[in-house]
Formats: sequence, structure tokens, C-alpha cells
Amino acid sequence: MWQHIHDPAAFLTRATPVLQAYAEAAARLQNGEWLVCIDEKTSIQAREAEQAPRAAKRRHCQRQSPRYTRHGARHLIAGLSVADGQVFGQCHKRKRFVDFQTFITTVLVPQAKRRGVQTVGLILDNGTTHAPKQLERWLQEHSASQGWGLRFQLYWLPPNASWLDQIEIWFSILQRKLLQPNHFVSVTALEQAIAEFIARYNQTAKPITWTYTVEKLERKLGIHL
Repeated sequence: MWQHIHDPAAFLTRATPVLQAYAEAAARLQNGEWLVCIDEKTSIQAREAEQAPRAAKRRHCQRQSPRYTRHGARHLIAGLSVADGQVFGQCHKRKRFVDFQTFITTVLVPQAKRRGVQTVGLILDNGTTHAPKQLERWLQEHSASQGWGLRFQLYWLPPNASWLDQIEIWFSILQRKLLQPNHFVSVTALEQAIAEFIARYNQTAKPITWTYTVEKLERKLGIHL
């Protein structure tokens, strides 16, 4: 409730297709539409502590050196498959539309082909990295020119609605289980650790149990509509 929704009607209009897609993700996948939430976890720093973190012991909390050396940072572009919880990620030095395009062409499209789907549904926020005004046209043109044989359906989240984006839940898992405490001797080590974490996570991945429905959102916004 802390986030004020300035235009409840517009918020509901944009959130409804996303919430419906979440509820129908498994059925849609069987019918050839693969739903993926995509976003970026930015500025993941590779910090090498003077001493490696010490694990918690009985009567002693975990210990971490307060001094460290910075070795740079990476931006992680990641997608979460709503129907089965699988995660796909790619690290970049910068966070630009061209990097987002690279993720789609080298990671997402090959995965969609392996799955044999006809439609890829992308659930996105309105960040500049996703180029909302040109993304749909670019996807259509490249799908035709590159022979992808895929149709793309875009689902744009309302502004200030990161709490409706399932990939943010996975980012919190990554933060808690891998990135804290932060101790990486190089950005290469950081990238490798992230890749290994994703591979291990996918071995037991499950879809997120999503219980927030259109009806609940309507009740939440009811006093404002």
C-alpha cells in the first residue's frame, strides 16, 4: 500500500493482461505461447574483500571484512519462464537497448525454438533499456528477416509496478543466496558464479506460486475507481 497509484483505471487496464497471463501460463505454453518476464539487475559489483567471509558458527554470526577492492560491475539481463520457473541470464558491461537485443537474439530466441513454441509473450516494465516505442517493430522485422518463425506478444507492466513482475522475486533469491556477502576476485569470477547459480537453480526450478489475481487488484483499487 506504500506505492500510490496515480491513475487506478489506467493501472488496472495495463495490469489485467499480465495477471491473466500469469494465471494461464501453463495452459498457454501447451498451446504454443511461452511467457517470459524480463528485466535487468543493474550494477552488480565484484568486490574482493581483504579477507574471505567467514561462515556463521554457534554463538557467532557470519563475519565479513569491511574493506574491499572494487573490480568493476556487470548488469544481468534475465528472463524467467512463468510456466516452469526456468531462468535465463546474460551479463553485460553496459545496460543498453542493444544489449537487450543481444539477449533476445542469442538467448531467448534459441530457447523458444528448442521449446517449439509459436508465440513468445514478453512481460516487461517501461524502462528505456526495453525501448517501448520501437521494440515491437524491431521484433517483427527481425523475426521476418532472420526467419525466426516466431510471433511476439508484449505485455507492458503499469508504471511503478515492479511488485507485479515475477523476475523481481528471482532477483531477490539471487541477491540473498549468491551476492551476499559480496566477495568476487574479478568480474569474470562474478559472471561465472552467476552462470553457475542459474544452472544449479534450473535443476530444481519450479513456477512461482502466484496468488495475486485481477479480482484482488480490483478490490485494492475499488476505493479509487
